[in-house]
Amino acid sequence: MIKVNKEVLLSLSAIILGISMPIKAEAAILEKTIVYQDQATKFEGFLVYDDSLKSPLPGVLVIHDWLGVTDKTKEKAREFAKLGYLAFAVDIYGQGVRPTGAAEAGKLATIYKADRKLYRQRLSQGLAVLAQQAKVEKTKLVAVGYCFGGTGAIELARAGADLKGVVSFHGGLDSPEPALGKKIKAKVLALHGADDPFVKESDLAAFENEMREAKVDWQIIKYGNAVHSFTDKSAGNDASKGAAYNELADKRSWEDMQLFLADL
Repeated sequence: MIKVNKEVLLSLSAIILGISMPIKAEAAILEKTIVYQDQATKFEGFLVYDDSLKSPLPGVLVIHDWLGVTDKTKEKAREFAKLGYLAFAVDIYGQGVRPTGAAEAGKLATIYKADRKLYRQRLSQGLAVLAQQAKVEKTKLVAVGYCFGGTGAIELARAGADLKGVVSFHGGLDSPEPALGKKIKAKVLALHGADDPFVKESDLAAFENEMREAKVDWQIIKYGNAVHSFTDKSAGNDASKGAAYNELADKRSWEDMQLFLADL
């Protein structure tokens, strides 16, 4: 008499009867470069998501720091994809415009800090690319930015963008046009180094007042002993320079952001 393994028999029965056996889904992280255009300028963004997840997926617009879309930016986008989001890293500077150091980055970032209207235009174009993706849930979009990009996240909200929320990691918290606060539809979360010397107390007070006057749903979380760039490992560990990585603040701020997004 032939002996048949019980598990094999069950599997064969499932195939014969057309029964769908539960199979553990494996992560399938897909990445691609997206070239898009705003008037005469071309841009090169980075899209990443887990294709094994059922769509539509909530979308995150990832806004780069002053160095542009770097490997560091792409890694942040991948982290969001692992959390179940469809992430798109927007390109503010333009295709092929990638500063090689702080001096060049500072000049480029200053252009957009001085011309917030242009900055909001570039951000809005990137958001439109994100919203056009077939697998994204267009009613569940957020923007998250770092340093220069943290400023950008708030500026995009000031543009009146249809976002559930925006998150600024150690971004500039000034208020150049307080009246724009009334256009904000998104909930706002600012994650701030309590000892950041690059954010003046007067600017911080103006930002908070803009949020209050506009009746925005906003939060600011300050991390003790943290200065500027506290999530950036390449910033080093010397806080006396005003910009430095802080492992504890990095961990806490990432957790605080996830709670904020889950609440949305």
